[in-house]
Amino acid sequence: MTSSPDVYATARGPLARIASPLAARARRRRHERFFALAGLHAGACVLDVGCGALGLRALQPDLDITGVDLAERPAYPGRFVRADAAAGLPFADGEFDLVYCSSVIEHVPPARRAAFAAEVRRVGRGWFVQTPAFSFPIEPHSLLPGAHWLPPRLRKPYWRLGAAGDWEEISLLSRREMEALFGPALPERVGPIVKSWVCVRAASPAEPADVVAEAAHHEEQQQRDPNRAEAPHGGQ
Repeated sequence: MTSSPDVYATARGPLARIASPLAARARRRRHERFFALAGLHAGACVLDVGCGALGLRALQPDLDITGVDLAERPAYPGRFVRADAAAGLPFADGEFDLVYCSSVIEHVPPARRAAFAAEVRRVGRGWFVQTPAFSFPIEPHSLLPGAHWLPPRLRKPYWRLGAAGDWEEISLLSRREMEALFGPALPERVGPIVKSWVCVRAASPAEPADVVAEAAHHEEQQQRDPNRAEAPHGGQ
């Protein structure tokens, strides 16, 4: 595993400098807890939608990953395609074992999300999609309490006080919205509070949806009570 990039590299102020290592650590921890549910086999091909400068390669440098982003990424360390997923991806149906998409869907305008999700489901035999939870009290881009709960006309002036810098109209998703797009969502928690939603469909035929759902339920129970020792259905 390579070192993760600065999560708040383009943010401003001391709060961003404090939050960046904490966010990077949380990202690694989330990956360690949930990514195995994707059931990737040796030699699997992965598409990282919204890859940014490094994306999934920071966490899984040995995977066969193709990056996709709206912006050109000349320094991206691997195959890269510039494309707008909501407008259509230049790949065949089921071309990838897994489509990975972390903290991207909230940046897609709500009217375009169904098209975005349809392309993720079309080109991937499985998917791993994560997004910050609307119910979490801190807006994760600006690092401002409750900013995402305000209407845009009130959020915009408040946004200037935060770490995000330039204004962007970001709409965080509820669990119901995520599940309508990508199927059952698993909560990532900070204590009792849901921090983000993770939707996983296993890439491998050996990991059918009900097996993933069972594993996800067990993972949720472990998050609620880390001292639970039993495996799902009493397995050893």
